[in-house]
Formats: sequence, structure tokens, C-alpha cells
Amino acid sequence: MREISFVEAINEALHQILEAEDSAFLIGQGVISPWYVGSTTTGLLDKYGPERVIDTPVSEGAITGAAVGAALAGMRPIVEHPRLDFMYLAMDQIINQAANWYYMFGHQVSVPMVIWGIINRGGEQAAQHSQALQAMYAHVPGLKVVMPATPYDAKGLFYSSVMDDNPVLYIDERWLYGQRGHVPEGLYEVPIGKGEIRRSGNDVTVIASSYMVVEALEAAEKLLGDGIDVEVLDLRTIKPLDEELIAESVGRTGRAVVADGGWKSFGVSAEVSAVIMENAFSSLKAPVSRVALPDSPAPASRKLEAVYYPTSDNIIEAVKKTLS
Repeated sequence: MREISFVEAINEALHQILEAEDSAFLIGQGVISPWYVGSTTTGLLDKYGPERVIDTPVSEGAITGAAVGAALAGMRPIVEHPRLDFMYLAMDQIINQAANWYYMFGHQVSVPMVIWGIINRGGEQAAQHSQALQAMYAHVPGLKVVMPATPYDAKGLFYSSVMDDNPVLYIDERWLYGQRGHVPEGLYEVPIGKGEIRRSGNDVTVIASSYMVVEALEAAEKLLGDGIDVEVLDLRTIKPLDEELIAESVGRTGRAVVADGGWKSFGVSAEVSAVIMENAFSSLKAPVSRVALPDSPAPASRKLEAVYYPTSDNIIEAVKKTLS
């Protein structure tokens, strides 16, 4: 069984998508620069040329607007933002334009585009280079938001996002780039809106996404030594949430911990908690517990980062709290 890294899976997906789909192209700042995108785009420019791999000036709004126009004209653009933080500058194009056209044109015109945002934090990068903003975009009707946690899903969700006929935010976390796993050689789709049970358990469900899935699995292994059997549910898609899988898992275990890499207030952990309360309340044996970023900008100090970003230890503490 072939294993490759998360970053290699994205690169392979991009190569195969551009080869298979003539209407697809990649546009963004630094799409040819490892400093911006790691090795996710290695070899694309040489193979497909500057008309389909378009390195742009630093102008997030213009880049995204061009991609929206291309999508309306029948192309399938992938617009790359090397820092999720600076997608703020493209908010109008994403939220007012891309998210609304399908509805405003009475379903006669769609916007089949991928908005690829990269979370690149830690390493004392501070508040303006460290933000995980998935909840902001998941709040908007007309947008889908995916956050893969494994190399298999990194490739499969990328292809599914490109083939979707409406805008999808594909958010990847550079902390995952070294993760390795099984990835088929050909193109395949991972369904948008479907979560996955990464580890079965009976005592408590930990619901996570992106790099927090890795932390959740590590916590589950550590908790085995204490006789605690943890089920780990990988959301994979932030919007639409797999409400059925969430309710089914929590309904069996009776306890839930929600782990999210974004801020705690008004975030993904709050939405998942609400889904549990609406769909599995009668099964709960304890209140839902949450693990997320504190409501504070990211620090620039390495010592402060060590307590700012949630880890498996925080999940272990939350699991033990809900079991008590």
C-alpha cells in the first residue's frame, strides 16, 4: 500500500486535476514559490505553463475577483491564498459575489471555484499570520468549507472541491504537511459533507477537524492507559456538517468533546455543540466540553505559543472532565 505525505497528496491532486480538467487552472500569489506554498505546487508551472499556473502580484481582491469571473464564464479556477489571514482582503469577492450568484441567478448560473486558503502558524509568527478563520466562512450561505486531516482526504477533497459546481473553501493546515498515509495513485473523490470515524470507542466522542484530529488520536492512545476508550470523529467538512454522524456517535457514547483549531467563542466548536444539543440531547450523560483557541490573538512568544495552541493534553483534560 503506497504511502505519501500530506503535502505530496496536494501536489499530486493538482497535477492530476489540471491534466484531467481542461477548464481548471491555478491562480494566486506565490504559486511557484516554496516560501509561500511549500512543495504543494512543485512542477506545475513547468508542465502546464503560465496560462494555467498564474503567479500574481499581491492583490487578494483582484485575484479572487478574476477567479469568480472565470468561474461564471465556465472555467474551474483554483485561487490560492498562502495566508488565510489575508483572505480578509478578498471578503467582498468571496461573500458578496461568489457565494451569492447561484441564488441570485435563480440557479441558472453557478460559480464552480475553489478558494484554497492555507493556515500557516506557530514559529512566533504572531497575530496577523496565525489565524484559523473557518468559522467566518462557514457562517455564509452559499459557501462550503472543507478541512482535510489526512493525506487521503487532502487529495480526495481537493478533487471533490474542484468538481463541485459552487464555491468551496479548501482550508489546509501546514502543520499537517509531514503527515503520511495511504493515497491511491489515480483521482478519486471524498464526499463533501461526510465525516469519518477515525477510531471507534465507547466512553466519549472527540469531534475534531484538521490538525486537531492528529491531537485527538494521540490523546485517545494516551487515555487507553487509563482505561478510557475514546471515539475520534473527523468532521472533514465544516460546512455542511455531518449532523447525522455526530448525533449517531454521541448517541452511543453519551459524552462529547469538541476540538477545534479556531477561537472558542462563536466558532466551529459552538456550532457542533449546538448540533449535539439539538440531535442527541437525550443521550448525554454530561455537558459537552470544548477545546479551542482562547479568545485572544496569537502571541509572538514561543513560551506563550506553548500554552496558546491546544494539544492532546488539553483534549485529555477535557475528556477526563466530562467523564467525571
